[in-house]
Amino acid sequence: MQAPKASLRAWRPGPFLLIQLALHVAALVLLLSAPQEWRWAAAAVLLSQLMLMVAGLWPRSTCLGANLVRLPTAAMQRAEVAITIDDGPDPEVTPQVLAILAQHGVSATFFCIGERAAAQPELCKSMLAAGHRIENHGARHPTLLSLSGPAGWRREILEGQQILHRITGQPPRFYRAVAGLRNPFLDPVLHELGLQLASWTRRGFDTQEQNPDKVLQRLTHQLAAGDILLLHDGNAARTPAGEALIVSVLPRLLEAIRARGLTPVTLSQACDPP
Repeated sequence: MQAPKASLRAWRPGPFLLIQLALHVAALVLLLSAPQEWRWAAAAVLLSQLMLMVAGLWPRSTCLGANLVRLPTAAMQRAEVAITIDDGPDPEVTPQVLAILAQHGVSATFFCIGERAAAQPELCKSMLAAGHRIENHGARHPTLLSLSGPAGWRREILEGQQILHRITGQPPRFYRAVAGLRNPFLDPVLHELGLQLASWTRRGFDTQEQNPDKVLQRLTHQLAAGDILLLHDGNAARTPAGEALIVSVLPRLLEAIRARGLTPVTLSQACDPP
């Protein structure tokens, strides 16, 4: 399968990246013109690297490029929220999640890992048949992906895109980085592949927390129209009784959403005109 068509517009760095480039250029000019001032040049480079690191470690940051952290204004006006579910599909947990969503008549967005989807193709097709969307969470979900250069990002994202497209017949339009971590090389790769980065508004930390009440509180605190909520069907933590956190939390979360007069939709539904 061929790579997605590149965007017709050339990628352009944003103001934050231009400032970091200017700091590096200024440091080089200072070092060449006044070598004795090398400490100031080194300080400028160090400051720039620290700023880039902080931006990359902040999942909701837009400093490194476009990042969907809330739904568009039109979706907010329609009182919509998006439930996004990462790291699956899981052969045990995902069917339980699908049953809960079906019981409540809700569609969700699943950010699937390519190799896991390849191991569960029929499960992926059942997700689509139920009205859910499958989006790109990479091919293998490597923990240190945020340390990659352009080639590493492109390989991981493109392979995930190709696997999911082959299984579902639909090319994903959104990508979510592992743990939301990234570096300046990600945005131009996403631009080349025609994908949009999507993070979240709030998360429950349901891969770590064993108390479902705490996860629910994090997801519903100041819950409002336009929120993008993050849960996990893959790598889900377990309650003391052995139940996956998402299975325990999701029914009560859906009730809380409806009680606030909000409507759960997929990211594609929220971002497309009605």
